[in-house]
Amino acid sequence: MDQKIIAALQQDGRMTNQALADAVGLSPSPCLRRVRALEEAGLITGYAATLDREQAGLPITAFVRVKLTEHTSKVVSGFERAVAAMDEVLQCHLMTGSEDYLLEVVVDSHRGYERFLRERLNHVAGVAAIETSFSLGVIKRSTALPIGA
Repeated sequence: MDQKIIAALQQDGRMTNQALADAVGLSPSPCLRRVRALEEAGLITGYAATLDREQAGLPITAFVRVKLTEHTSKVVSGFERAVAAMDEVLQCHLMTGSEDYLLEVVVDSHRGYERFLRERLNHVAGVAAIETSFSLGVIKRSTALPIGA
């Protein structure tokens, strides 16, 4: 039952408890108890609106691979703190392989990316190399995890 609730909420996080209960075949009270239990357990961590990036004025998505000069705790924690404070960075992944981090960055234009690079990312201590690829289009975008698939 929890998997059904999660699947329904991942498709529409704004659905009313009544609509959710109807969708999963429960009465409203037990459905709400299950949702609250999932939230309290930390499986459901929040609800958010998904925006159209182009309409929001951020049509450019860049994937940025970053290599650090060294892997001391000072350099790593400094880099991670700096990136966490950059609004343009939607995601930052610690990676295996030749680069240390993969960033997903959104900006208003290629010139906006150049500003981000020159004024923000290049100023972070410990960055040895930056390599960027720009997205030409989105084939699939989902926030739904394949729970129970």
